[in-house]
Amino acid sequence: MKSNVKIIVFLFSLLLISCGSKEEKKEGFSLDRSKSENTTEVETASDELPPSQRVTLDEKGVGLIKDITLDPEIDTEMAAEGEKIFMSNCTACHKLDKRFIGPSPIGIMERRSPEWIMNMILDPKLMTEQDRCAKDLMVEFNGAAMANQNMTIEQTRAILEYFRTL
Repeated sequence: MKSNVKIIVFLFSLLLISCGSKEEKKEGFSLDRSKSENTTEVETASDELPPSQRVTLDEKGVGLIKDITLDPEIDTEMAAEGEKIFMSNCTACHKLDKRFIGPSPIGIMERRSPEWIMNMILDPKLMTEQDRCAKDLMVEFNGAAMANQNMTIEQTRAILEYFRTL
């Protein structure tokens, strides 16, 4: 028993001696936080609006929808169906009254073309791979990729009609 105590005291003494010293050596590294010349478009665009607020009505996105003509009158039946679809499939990430995991759809029709909106809903993976605005949105929303809900063109068109009512 006494030999175990002596060994423990000896090891503890070695530990104290190795840790303590009157002279502190300051070794380390330095970190250069200056921006490199290879900054991305997002980094250099600090004075621009965030992607969720940019207006890109002339861009149609990438996907099946190439051109769509909207009737000046809102189809209330289709909008009601779109609201149901949106509420059951999209509200886990999109809130009407605030920014959440994804952007609020309020005012989306003033910022994006109908084709872009439908393409984003129909194939968000393709859009975030090939569309600059979709890529920027994913960066703005901390890399949260929009889930593909496997919507049909008709369902997507109904959601678009609902967005027209917001």
